[in-house]
Amino acid sequence: MALTKVKQGEVVKTALLLGILVSLPKTIYLYNGIMEGNLDFSMSWVTDFLYRYLFFYCFSWLVIQLNANIDYDGFKWSPILKWIVILIINVVLLFAVIKVIKAFYPLINGRDLKPNEEGWINFTFINLSIVLFFIARLLRVSTDKQESRIENEQLKQQNLENELAALKNQIDPHFLFNSLNSLSSLIRENEKATQFVNKLSYMYRYILQSGETNLVPVKDELKFLRSYIFLMETRYRDRIQIEVDVADDFLDRMVPPLALQSLVENSVKHNEISSTNPLTVKVYSNGESLFVENPIRSRSTLAEGMGTGLYNLKKRYSLLLKKELIVSNDNEIFKVELPLNQPA
Repeated sequence: MALTKVKQGEVVKTALLLGILVSLPKTIYLYNGIMEGNLDFSMSWVTDFLYRYLFFYCFSWLVIQLNANIDYDGFKWSPILKWIVILIINVVLLFAVIKVIKAFYPLINGRDLKPNEEGWINFTFINLSIVLFFIARLLRVSTDKQESRIENEQLKQQNLENELAALKNQIDPHFLFNSLNSLSSLIRENEKATQFVNKLSYMYRYILQSGETNLVPVKDELKFLRSYIFLMETRYRDRIQIEVDVADDFLDRMVPPLALQSLVENSVKHNEISSTNPLTVKVYSNGESLFVENPIRSRSTLAEGMGTGLYNLKKRYSLLLKKELIVSNDNEIFKVELPLNQPA
């Protein structure tokens, strides 16, 4: 998933506050000097204060951005290499800012920095850099936790909506199973019809059970999908062909229930299926993902609810696997990629 950035309002407020806190000792020193008569108040002191404060603020803002809002996890680095790179970036930034503030100080303030002032700048920026690093990490952790809470609430809401939809459409499972069994006994001599009813019964049982879990093994999804394929091939005969080629090492990976079936159903629902334009749907594995693709043969009339099922699957997939479905329609081929997590 894309990195959720720390809000700029929080970054700016933190940088402003730290700039004020770091400038406070110098401000108190100037105030006491003026009040005791050791220093004369002049615009040079104001310029000096504003110059330092500007660098404190900019430095604070940059360090927080570098450590809280850059997605280092997006780079395929080892944890040790990642932290080495982060530390190098912070050290380079620290020395670069110190060099810049010393170089431009005479141009802005009309005098060179005194040795004790240079030492104070070095000491202050080094300490500020350390403090900022930890503050940035805390902001990053806080933002991640907040995002996780939001995602969990979304998932709970989605589950509640699914349960409500199931309740609205609920038929007593025992009644339906008993009815299917009765129908099977009536058509026992018709092997094709009996097989159709048995597949339909299995699919109904699987759909009911899938409401109790968020993720299922790919092998279970494929078994369910093959039952669905049987029903579609029975209905459309030679006008549809659904090919499944998933490697064995994918079978224990986890996917949201009904993910593959809903994508195949999406292909059936939104494409023309006829003897002159038969539909071929492919389900296969490649790399670390599963794919479902079909040639685009748009119906003359749009199917009802077009896009809703795919949108809901995207939302479920993102919340459950923290990955994004990748949809493309290049070269008149509609393709959906389901990236999978590594097996535990």
